[in-house]
Amino acid sequence: MPVTVKRLDHINIQTRDMAGTIAFYHDLLGLEARVAPERDPSLRQWLYDSGDRAIIHLNLFGTDNTIPREVVPGDPTGAIHHVAFECEGYDDMIERLTARGLNYATNEVKPISLRQIFVADPNNVLLELNFRST
Repeated sequence: MPVTVKRLDHINIQTRDMAGTIAFYHDLLGLEARVAPERDPSLRQWLYDSGDRAIIHLNLFGTDNTIPREVVPGDPTGAIHHVAFECEGYDDMIERLTARGLNYATNEVKPISLRQIFVADPNNVLLELNFRST
């Protein structure tokens, strides 16, 4: 059977501010935090989308990881420039960002009817929020 990539499964973010990061993703994107399987909830939370998929694994900085790797929360995210999410509700997102006083940038790719919003999370992970017109 050939190997195929079906979709991005999740991203893992190391944070020094578990509560603030959970609040950011909940308030902005509506993600729901749940305890990671077999983990201490103060150290690990998984953030679920509306389709009941854990798309962000959130770990408290300094806790063990499956694969040890140096990370520095707050610094740019290494070789990863940004993480993109397909979204709906462009105008509502602009209102949420403005109401929270968050810095963001927008972009439009007209040939493919795509509007984008770029915003950094509390850990300096750059998010690309994509809104496609039908």
